[in-house]
Amino acid sequence: MDETVAEYIRRTVLKIPRDEIKTMLQKWGFLSEKQLQTINFHQIKENVSQDVVQLCEANSADIKQAAVLDIIYNHIYPNKRMWSVYQMNKTGEETEIFDLTDFKKKFKRRLQSALKNVTISFREYEDNAIWIRVAWGTPYTKPNQYKTSYVVYHSQTPYVFISASVLKSNLPLLCQALVLASNYHDIREMELRSHSLNSLKDIVFKRYSQNFQTYHPRPLQERNAAPESGTNEKERIQRVNREAFGDGPQPKLEFAQYKLETMFKSDPKMDVLDKKEPFRCLVKFYSPHLLESLKSLAPAGMADAPLSPLLTCIPQKARNYFKIREKKGLFPGSFVSP
Repeated sequence: MDETVAEYIRRTVLKIPRDEIKTMLQKWGFLSEKQLQTINFHQIKENVSQDVVQLCEANSADIKQAAVLDIIYNHIYPNKRMWSVYQMNKTGEETEIFDLTDFKKKFKRRLQSALKNVTISFREYEDNAIWIRVAWGTPYTKPNQYKTSYVVYHSQTPYVFISASVLKSNLPLLCQALVLASNYHDIREMELRSHSLNSLKDIVFKRYSQNFQTYHPRPLQERNAAPESGTNEKERIQRVNREAFGDGPQPKLEFAQYKLETMFKSDPKMDVLDKKEPFRCLVKFYSPHLLESLKSLAPAGMADAPLSPLLTCIPQKARNYFKIREKKGLFPGSFVSP
């Protein structure tokens, strides 16, 4: 067994919590149950990893088997990586029967025709998810097994979840291979990122239930009116917050962005804007838990309730690439939500 393969297996085992090593090795299936019984899983992890490497050497393990172990680890601990959502599009509405063998063949052929030194591994799971691991090399160096890209593709949907390698230059090639292998026309990033792969799936597969309120800005007289009693105001905020975000926990989203395009209306005498071109900007959100942060703004007194739909509708707008076109401003020099 190659020394680099042995070292990679050793490091992979060291990443696994000690009380889960045996279970993960059983899922891997490369070592027999009889071989696993020879390992003392109660000793320190360094010794466990060395014992695993020795058994793998006896079985003549190669990088393909080691890559499968890494896929299993990342499937169990997907939150160790940052994931982005992509959506593929067809030119027509035609539907085709998905052929996994054909998909793998086309995907590998496209990558290997562009880059000779690349390691590609697949593993299928019960929810129609195909996990793809790609280790990238160069024309002159072997694939770097520690700087891999991961793809999770649900064959019955146009959605792809990608955890890109630090080698960003390979991302376009990866996307090209996905489009070709799945018989789509193009692919776009949806500007959604999170360590929580399941939360991203909840959003794009509409497994996340959320109420969407119609936002009507309060009249100026109402804003200047005497405040309600503390108890009534708290109840109102809780009610409108529940209407906007629902009762359950929010999907864990860490990054979102959308393009904002609106018309700016100003007093002609001010001569602020003489062209009728729309005002365009890019709005980005970052947070360890973006939706929960937005949900807490009104109860914390940091924003009026209800929040603007520009904030509460992020999961819904995600499925439309966050492209929002606002109506013309209703007041001089102001931007108003639709």
